[in-house]
Amino acid sequence: MRQRGVATVQRAGGASIAALIGLWLAPMTGGLAHAETPSPAGAIGLGNRGWSAADTNHATSGNEVEFSARAGFASDYIYRGTTLSDHGPAAGAAFETRFGALYAGTTVATINLPTQPAAEFTFATGIRPKIATINLDFGVTYFAYPGERLPGETNGINYSEAVIRGDRSIGENVRVAGGYAYSPNVSNTGAWSQYVAAGVGYDVPGRLLPQNLAASFTTAAGYSWFGDQALQLGGFPLPAYLNWQIGVTFTHKAFNLDLRYYDTNLSKENCFVFTGDPNARPGGRVNLVTNPDGLVSNWCGATFVAKAWFAFN
Repeated sequence: MRQRGVATVQRAGGASIAALIGLWLAPMTGGLAHAETPSPAGAIGLGNRGWSAADTNHATSGNEVEFSARAGFASDYIYRGTTLSDHGPAAGAAFETRFGALYAGTTVATINLPTQPAAEFTFATGIRPKIATINLDFGVTYFAYPGERLPGETNGINYSEAVIRGDRSIGENVRVAGGYAYSPNVSNTGAWSQYVAAGVGYDVPGRLLPQNLAASFTTAAGYSWFGDQALQLGGFPLPAYLNWQIGVTFTHKAFNLDLRYYDTNLSKENCFVFTGDPNARPGGRVNLVTNPDGLVSNWCGATFVAKAWFAFN
């Protein structure tokens, strides 16, 4: 995947600052739960933006068109360790259509980014085949941010991305997943981006839980790296970084609740370079190329998020 784009702003004095808001492997987890019976409560968070259905592979009945939908709220919209909502609450919804292994879907979410778009929309399509015991997902996603009031030097942050993901069950209760994402021009900055991630999940045995309740513990970590941005944005790459998350997801029929901890290894100075946080403050270490004012941001630090949503197949 991000979850989850990159928001870019130009500051006075000729310093260009690009803000990454995310790639494919998003940590706002939770697979679509069936409305009648509990399924594994939490997908391993390697998928799309926070409300997307693509975090989990869906079995289909073959030659029938199937639909799924979800909508909910979160105390913060975190995408691969960085906030997309300025650490404020967010709402979102998703809809997906499937026919056999083929799928197409769209999401919408409230956000608060430096370019000040009205909302975040994603449009995804791909195929989810199963080879031996591995569920695969090959997809392409377009990220759109309409109504940007401060589109910056590149005239907006819309971009597209190709992704691959694999999931496998080990026994009845353990799941593992891994993924890779590539964008040739992440958030219209002129820079390519790459991301790799892996995670593991444990589904609590149903005999240990009340009827119609499912619970899963999941954790994942990923690494991002980038090419050089366009010259008008400074020509330097955004800082490479690690992010990680761990949490538990509960499912009761159509209702889902996820409680999760997120963090990254970005310094507060590099967090500003990475996000372009308009609320950043001085007092950090100066870098004459990427951060000449020594500005610092708290958009990339340790965060606890509660997320609740309803989901239906």
